[in-house]
Amino acid sequence: MLGMEGLGSLAALDEYNNAGALFGLDGAEGEALLGALRRMNPIQRQRTVNKLASPGPRSKGSRAEMEKHFNELPDYIQNGLKDGTLRLADTMIYSIKPVTSRTIKMWETQDDREVGLRNISNAKLPKNQALLVSGIMLLAGTAADATKDKVVATDFKALENFPAIVNGEFNLKANKKQLIPETSIAIFKTQNFHYVPIGYYKLSNPRLVTDDILIELTVELGSQEGIPANTYIYCALHGTITTP
Repeated sequence: MLGMEGLGSLAALDEYNNAGALFGLDGAEGEALLGALRRMNPIQRQRTVNKLASPGPRSKGSRAEMEKHFNELPDYIQNGLKDGTLRLADTMIYSIKPVTSRTIKMWETQDDREVGLRNISNAKLPKNQALLVSGIMLLAGTAADATKDKVVATDFKALENFPAIVNGEFNLKANKKQLIPETSIAIFKTQNFHYVPIGYYKLSNPRLVTDDILIELTVELGSQEGIPANTYIYCALHGTITTP
């Protein structure tokens, strides 16, 4: 049964269009909801009714997609969103790796966070963070040499400039579960598209990644023909994330 305490704290969720999903109100039985409303004082009851009746302007973009997945979030993250210790933010989780073989793992368990190279460690999100992957960006560039300064200063460009890469495949897994199966890298050929960032692919089926699972995005090449030495791939997962 829905509790007074849970419904009463809806006022803390004014920023969420789909706050009901956090409280289990989606699909709740009418009698349980009415019983919880009767136990509230008049002010709590009115504020709750107003919130349920007028959720406010519709959320847009990856934020709206994240709100649809509220009921899939772990309990401790849902609780953080309820009590205001966690909120939603835009982000891009990125990593840069060299093209030194036909298989490039963009995130690995031995990776450390390094500004300019990657912004997470050990191929996992930080504690209390959950990311709704709304889109993926894939670019490539050739560094002057293999030193960190030169790699970080690389001008990453459209994959159209690297035929052997664009003709390869990629896949995305989380906790060994396939989120995106082997797919042609040609989907990142957006150089001639209007209103689409270079190398960006918008997912029609956004996927949720939480802080306790391993992120694995692998690029597979059929050939390294024509790829210059010191070529690197930049990969980013774009979407909405929970953050303090």
